[in-house]
Amino acid sequence: MGQMKPFSGKWRIVEMEVWDQDYVDMEVPGYIRIGSDGTGQFQYGLVSGDIDGRVEQCSNAPRFDFSWSGQDENDPACGRGWAVIENDELTGRIYLHLADDSTFRAIKSK
Repeated sequence: MGQMKPFSGKWRIVEMEVWDQDYVDMEVPGYIRIGSDGTGQFQYGLVSGDIDGRVEQCSNAPRFDFSWSGQDENDPACGRGWAVIENDELTGRIYLHLADDSTFRAIKSK
């Protein structure tokens, strides 16, 4: 539970490798929300989902690995992803099963 604490909270997605910020913020400001139990939600553009994750040690640093299920333009979608904290920012990659993947960078919401 203690390893989850740095990841917990709502993070505002401020940059994605594949999509511009106009798309990321199309319906709502892009975000990823991680609860203290590793569950949460995210949305960017027309992609949204529920997260189920765990913190694992990776190269001596904690990494949040997660799976997700939700929708992409109202079609069922699922995938996986990971995130680490660097310089107080959440950075990682999100994968859509059999589709795109992108890095992302997010800052903690106040």
